[in-house]
Amino acid sequence: MPRRTYDHYCPVSRALEVVGDRWNLLLVRELCSGPRRYSDLFADLPGISTDILAARLKDLERDGILTHRKMGSRSAAAVYELTPTGAALRPVLQALSEWGAPLLGDRRATDAVRAHWFALPLGRAIADVVPAGTVTVYIGDTALHYVIGAAGISHHEGPAPAADHEFRLAMTEATEIATGARHLADVVGEPGRGGRSYKAG
Repeated sequence: MPRRTYDHYCPVSRALEVVGDRWNLLLVRELCSGPRRYSDLFADLPGISTDILAARLKDLERDGILTHRKMGSRSAAAVYELTPTGAALRPVLQALSEWGAPLLGDRRATDAVRAHWFALPLGRAIADVVPAGTVTVYIGDTALHYVIGAAGISHHEGPAPAADHEFRLAMTEATEIATGARHLADVVGEPGRGGRSYKAG
C-alpha cells in the first residue's frame, strides 16, 4: 500500500508521514530498550491485531526505522530492532512522555499497564539522583537497567551485569515518580546515605 502523504513541504508533516500512523511510535517505544521478538511486541501492545502489527513492522522497516534479523538456526525465530534512524526518535518519545505524564490522571478500569512503559520518564528521574553510571531498576517483577553518561540516557531490558546502583520500586511508586507526584530520592533515599532499596556497587 502506498504511503499516505499530507503534501506539505514541512519537516513535521514529513516525519508524521513515517511515524504518525497509529501504533508506530508505540512500536518504537517498545524497541527503545533493545531487540524484541514479534511475540513480545504483540504481548506488550494490548489492543493491536496481528494484521496491524505485521503491517506496521513492514512499513517501519521499509522506511528505515527498524530492521529484523534471524536468531539462531531456526528460520522462524527473529528479532526486531531499531536502526540508528529509529533510535534517533528516543528524544521525541522522551518529550512526549514528559508532556503526557500530567494527562495520565487515575488509571481507568480499561487501561492496560506495563512497568517498562514508565522507562522513559523514570530515566530522567534516575539521572537527577545518579548523574553518571549504570543503574538497575526493579519494578515489581520487571527489571531494566539504565546507562547514564555524556552520551545521554539509555535503557535496556533486564538487570545490568554489574550495576553501580540498584533501585527497587513498587508499581505505584514508579507511577508516582514518572508522573512527578513524588521524587525518586524521597522513595529510595540519597546515594551513599543508606536509603531504602539503594545499593552502591
